[in-house]
Amino acid sequence: TMNAPLSAFPPATQVETPAAKVSSILPKVRFSLRARGDLAPLEQALGVALPRGIGETVKGAVEVACLGPDEWLVLAAEAAPVADACAGVYAALPHSLVEITAREVTFVIEGPRAPELMTIGCARDIDAIAVGSARRTLFDGATVTLWRDAETRFRIDVWNSFAPHLLHLLQIGARELAAESV
Repeated sequence: TMNAPLSAFPPATQVETPAAKVSSILPKVRFSLRARGDLAPLEQALGVALPRGIGETVKGAVEVACLGPDEWLVLAAEAAPVADACAGVYAALPHSLVEITAREVTFVIEGPRAPELMTIGCARDIDAIAVGSARRTLFDGATVTLWRDAETRFRIDVWNSFAPHLLHLLQIGARELAAESV
């Protein structure tokens, strides 16, 4: 039915080895926010200062990542408060706020070799991605948002349609890294 959840990944540990653990987690409410000009009305509505540098994040009432010069990913516990707050400032600052919650799955990758595991599908220099930042990037050809929450903890937001492929790569990689250290 049309009301069935799109994700085939309920919260669970998908693979766990001495090298790394990959888990699927409950989705947060996600919005794509686009705006230009004086962002103060939106910042007041959201309760956080929107980060200006691409890759910068901020966490308060909502978690926000700057993905482009005029683009942010907003994560929240509930949709209505964010949508209502932003609608309330639309006259002062026209913007685009689109809920994209159902579009993506989030995987958490953590463990002593998690940074190395990220390199199996991501051509970026993982060591250059600062803790507390987020980047839109490619993981084996799939567009993802890569969050670095700690030195050895990452989140990857990936479209539902690419999630099985990405998870399969992460499972193989975690097992291969664990086998190397035996």
